Formats: sequence, C-alpha cells, structure tokens
Amino acid sequence: MGIRERKLKHKEDLKQSILDAAKQLFQREGYEATSIRKIAAEIEFSPTTIYLYYKDKAEIAHALHREGFKIMADQFRVLSYIEDPFERLKAMGRVYLQFAIDYADYYELMFVMKEPIQHISGCFDMEEWKEGAEAFHLLQSNIIACQEAGYFKGFDPTAFSMVVWSTMHGLCTLKLHGHLDHVIREKGLFEGVEDALQHTFETFVQFLKGTK
Repeated sequence: MGIRERKLKHKEDLKQSILDAAKQLFQREGYEATSIRKIAAEIEFSPTTIYLYYKDKAEIAHALHREGFKIMADQFRVLSYIEDPFERLKAMGRVYLQFAIDYADYYELMFVMKEPIQHISGCFDMEEWKEGAEAFHLLQSNIIACQEAGYFKGFDPTAFSMVVWSTMHGLCTLKLHGHLDHVIREKGLFEGVEDALQHTFETFVQFLKGTK
C-alpha cells in the first residue's frame, strides 16, 4: 500500500470512528445533549479534526442516516429471489422487524429522530431523497405486485403502502421503546405466547392475507 492509499484509508477510518462515536452518543445521551466536543472526546481527537470532515452534528446524523439505509437495502436485496409477491412482502416485514431490533441505533436515526430528516429537508430536495425514496419504492412495488395477484383490491397502492409501513413502524417503535413489553406484562396479554412481537406481526399478516 502506497502513501496515497494509506492516507486515504486513514481518512476513511477516522470518518468511520467519528460516525461510530456519534451514533453511540446519540443513542446514549440523545441528539440535543450530544455536541461535536463530546464526539471528539469520545475518539480522543480535537473538535477541529471533526470539522475537517463534517460541518456540524446534523451532517454527521445525516451520514449515519444514509449508512443505516444502505444496511437495510442490502438486507432487502436478497429477497428479490422470492417469486410470490405476498411471500416477498411477508419476508420484507420480517427483515424490517429484525433490522429494527439488530440495528436499533440506526433505526432511531432513520425513522424516529426528527433532526436527520430536518437536515435533509433543509439541505436537499425531498423529491431527490434517494435512500428513503428507494426503500418506499421497493415496498410500493411489492404492494402493486400483490394487487396484480389479487390482494388489496380497490386500494390506492401508495396509500396502502403507507398503511403497511406505518403499522410496521408503530410495532417496531413500541418494541424498541419498551411500551409493547410493558403493556403485555402489566395487562397479562398473550398468555402462553413465546414471542408477542412475532405473534402480533403474524396477526397483521393474516389480516393482509384476508384482503384477497
């Protein structure tokens, strides 16, 4: 590896260290309580070093936001081999749930925290928001394919896609923030059910299947 390649690798490694530290701080202390100075202290660099790569913490949050969508897109991509559109939609739901659990910090940045999307709204044309647009287009395409197979007849595919997404998001958020487990525990719901999250998801799937 030559000098140029080593410098480039050092730069990329440092940028990733900044993102990793920021992600941990956003999750642990919240976005508002996290400062560039705190991020710098986490990786034992000066704030000036961070400003060489990111102009502010909103830009850092946006970079993490994009990184999260890339991970999720990679997981969705392997589902393209599933020919039956309804089975593919079910698989997407399972992947989405598992992504929210396995990458809770990214999920918060992508779908819960308002700051990253505010940064996008302020700096970019929302019609050209590639990451979010591609994710929603994938869902919408599957909904349309399901309609062609006889499901969800009479529904506007865009609106129905929003219903599916918002239902899954609500379930993920309730789980991640502890509300789902609290209500189940306090109210004694789902006795004998080993996994209430999956049980609720499968119930939603049965509801969707009933539209055929």
